[in-house]
Amino acid sequence: MSDMQNDATAQTNFGRSEQKRHTILQSAEELFLTRGFNGTSMDEVAVHAGVSKQTVYNQFGDKERLFREIVLGVTATADAFADGVTEAMRGVDTPAHLDAALRALARRYLATVMNPQVLALRRLVISEATRFPDLAAAYYERGPARVLAALADLFAGLVARDLLAAIGAARAAPDFAFLLLGQALDEGMFRVGEPVLTPAGIDDTADHAVDVFLAAHAPRPASS
Repeated sequence: MSDMQNDATAQTNFGRSEQKRHTILQSAEELFLTRGFNGTSMDEVAVHAGVSKQTVYNQFGDKERLFREIVLGVTATADAFADGVTEAMRGVDTPAHLDAALRALARRYLATVMNPQVLALRRLVISEATRFPDLAAAYYERGPARVLAALADLFAGLVARDLLAAIGAARAAPDFAFLLLGQALDEGMFRVGEPVLTPAGIDDTADHAVDVFLAAHAPRPASS
């Protein structure tokens, strides 16, 4: 067999292995989210994924490693959102532009966090925090804290452009996040299977949060 044929075969085998890995992760996530860590076995993951139990072990080693990979998959979602935070404010140079951009960002932030699958994963991490405290801490650092840091950098840039007040700037990111998410996220964590916000509710919540945020953080007119 030629080197080219060997390379093609290796690429095909790698593609199949990656597809199996993706299928296992999807199946395991569904089972963990509905049954919890204790209620899910590697046998069930294998059956659900349509692969052998040995394949699951070959890919992930054991149930804890599989669980950790699923939980820390939040990194990709948080990174994508954080990267979009800066992009959302590109070209913002007037208070009117800032108002519109903040409302759009607030809607996207709220819709992302209130996604039922994201809420379910958050519940799962909290339920297993005593068993896996390091994993819960890593989830927070790579998810919520990552987004707060991106917001803090964004607002620091807006202060430098005189679009937000310098006084209280250190609190701007948590103010924005908790004005936006506080009630909805609290309710969403306890109302399993029930939509907390309609599309109209997302709009209303986002607009109210931005109104209050700007009332606190917009630059004050210079006194005469």
